[in-house]
Amino acid sequence: MNSTNEIIVVDKDILGGNPVFSGTRVAIKTLFDYLEYSSLEDFLEGYPTVTRKQAEAVIELASERLYQSTIK
Repeated sequence: MNSTNEIIVVDKDILGGNPVFSGTRVAIKTLFDYLEYSSLEDFLEGYPTVTRKQAEAVIELASERLYQSTIK
């Protein structure tokens, strides 16, 4: 999973256009809500349609974007 489009889908017909994990109806924000108070393991257990690979890719993407925004 390299491109953002392979990881995240934004479609007005899915959750009103909120970013979701590709192939699911699970909002990306849900992952970060879980990480704020719990763990990746709990998230994956609660949302079995999301793979570990997808979740880790989203975390990595967020990390890269945050880093890029701080070095400009």
